[in-house]
Amino acid sequence: MLAGDGALKFALANGFKKEKLLTPESEKAWKEWLKTAKYKPVANIENHDTIGIVALDAQGNLSGACTTSGMAYKMHGRIGDSPIIGAGLYVDNEIGAATSTGVGEEVIRIVGCHLVVELMRQGNSPEDACRLAVERIIKKNPSRAKEVQVGFLALNKEGAYGAYCLQKGFNFAVHDSSGNRLIDSKSNF
Repeated sequence: MLAGDGALKFALANGFKKEKLLTPESEKAWKEWLKTAKYKPVANIENHDTIGIVALDAQGNLSGACTTSGMAYKMHGRIGDSPIIGAGLYVDNEIGAATSTGVGEEVIRIVGCHLVVELMRQGNSPEDACRLAVERIIKKNPSRAKEVQVGFLALNKEGAYGAYCLQKGFNFAVHDSSGNRLIDSKSNF
């Protein structure tokens, strides 16, 4: 895993060209943020997002993927939960799959998606496994948990799915034989 100057050197050495990807709108917002430079994520403010998907195919195989834009105005060199196996995504084809979104540091501390899958291995439903992972985040730091958002989404080998989050405002999409729908996740706060 590479970040910061090491990642830049690696990319340039492998033929990538350095480009300015900052749009004028983003640069303006960043300069405004620099006036106070407070790194304080706010729950359900869309200045970041992770997109995760878990799926079960017709042959009964599980899969998953996630990507993230990262958190706006993040600490220099920050690596979130998405690229860390077991944190932002975890798939065990015998049991289930899970993905997460929100403040990655909170997910990393509990290796969240691996935890959700292991809780399903112990017999918990996908929703209950997600709820128990959220409760673990709260137990580790109750005051911080009230300030940030984390949501988990899980799917088991039988096709049952569920989600749970810290704060209201996390929803997920389902596509199955009965169609497409958007579901609001249950939350703790």
